[in-house]
Amino acid sequence: MAYTLFYFPGNANLAPHMALEEIGVPYELALLDRANAEHKSAPYLARNPTGRIPTLLAQQPDGNEETVFETAAILLHLADNHPDSKLAPAPGTPGRGRFLTWLFHLTNTIQPEYRVFYYPEQHVTDPAHVADAKATAERRLCEMFALVDRELATRPYIAADHLTVADFLLLMLVRWGRNFTHPPRDLPHLGRLCAELLARPSVQRAFEQEGLAAPFV
Repeated sequence: MAYTLFYFPGNANLAPHMALEEIGVPYELALLDRANAEHKSAPYLARNPTGRIPTLLAQQPDGNEETVFETAAILLHLADNHPDSKLAPAPGTPGRGRFLTWLFHLTNTIQPEYRVFYYPEQHVTDPAHVADAKATAERRLCEMFALVDRELATRPYIAADHLTVADFLLLMLVRWGRNFTHPPRDLPHLGRLCAELLARPSVQRAFEQEGLAAPFV
């Protein structure tokens, strides 16, 4: 099976990009021109009607093509379609529930809060409240990462006792908070996991291919 990942450097495609490198399956990167709103163009919307990044095209062995969007869905799709990678507990096995719990907590609770932080003007009706919305989102995100840090005190990875795609999602989210007043990388257990992930060749390749420069988180 071969893949095409539509991406823009540092966007929500980073987690699936790291997963693809970790799995080692053939794939191509398709850079989207955000400056000219290519992700809102008719050809892209035909694949992903939300107009958001990323989108994954999966070339099936029979020649058919499957489209997957939403970062967590792409991660789960990759992990389940490549069970030898062991990037997710298999359905019906011990630990699957905890894995799904944390994968969806990251994507449903933490990731949406970043939209308020980075696009606060979309979440207020009075422009005078923009700064407050942004500050409130940062405070809430710091509280969420503190909870994650407490969880990481009990096990080496966020969703299992081994690496899963949820850890790539977590690293991406930590990166997005690198310019906070109190960045999540400074939390002891979260910082330990980030350092371990950043040392992996798969992660380093993904960062290099997207042209991402330090500080990485």
